[in-house]
Formats: sequence, C-alpha cells, structure tokens
Amino acid sequence: MTPLLELRQVSRRFGARTVVDAASLKLFPGRIACLLGPSGCGKSTLLRMIAGLETPDLGEIHIGDRVVASPAGALPPEDRGIGLVFQDNALFPHLD
Repeated sequence: MTPLLELRQVSRRFGARTVVDAASLKLFPGRIACLLGPSGCGKSTLLRMIAGLETPDLGEIHIGDRVVASPAGALPPEDRGIGLVFQDNALFPHLD
C-alpha cells in the first residue's frame, strides 16, 4: 500500500543550527498520527516543510507517489492539497 505521506531522511537547518535531523515517517490511509515533543524540537518546522512553507535541506517529502519537496526543488504550497492551521492568531492579531 502506498503511503499518503512519506518523509525520507528530511533535514532542515537555519544557519549552523539543525532543527530537523533526518526525520522519516510514513502515514497510511485510515491511520491517525500525532507529533509530540518539547518546545523547540522541530515539530512546527516539520509541518511547515510538509505544507510547503519551508524546503528541506536534505531528504524528500512524498505525497502519494509524487515527490513534492527535495533539496532540488519543491512543489508550491497551493499545489499540494495540504492545510495548516496555526496554533496562535499570528496572521490577524487584532481579531478574536
């Protein structure tokens, strides 16, 4: 069975700091997954890469059978069919 989402050794650095280090996972239809970890461990960066807001420095992200992100290039966020809901109201801080 082909995974809906697969990350293969995905890494992301900001300067000299590695924030995601060789993350791999497979998500299959009908399954539920959760990312858990302490503040600053790279959860949001990983989700931003899946959604297309960040590009991995190493590794690949697959949605179905398509490579949507790798160091060679990335599919734009609007062409991925992935949604991301932010935890805080950073987009419109004046709204409640």
